[in-house]
Amino acid sequence: MAYEVGRCLLREILDNKGMKQSDLAVRLNVTKQQINKYAQDKQRMSLEVAKNIAVILDCHIEDLYQWDVVGNNE
Repeated sequence: MAYEVGRCLLREILDNKGMKQSDLAVRLNVTKQQINKYAQDKQRMSLEVAKNIAVILDCHIEDLYQWDVVGNNE
């Protein structure tokens, strides 16, 4: 199966964890505006940023985005 990155789920994860975008920004040492770009799907996270966010939020990198099936690689 092949997948493509879908919608960013960061906003929902932050809500579930009771964390604000500004709190994540401080922990990640970036601006709140940068976190907002990720949360609103205006910019995709780099692998490094996604890994660091996943560690901070105690989740897997795969949890940060919706993954859409686009094909079957058999």
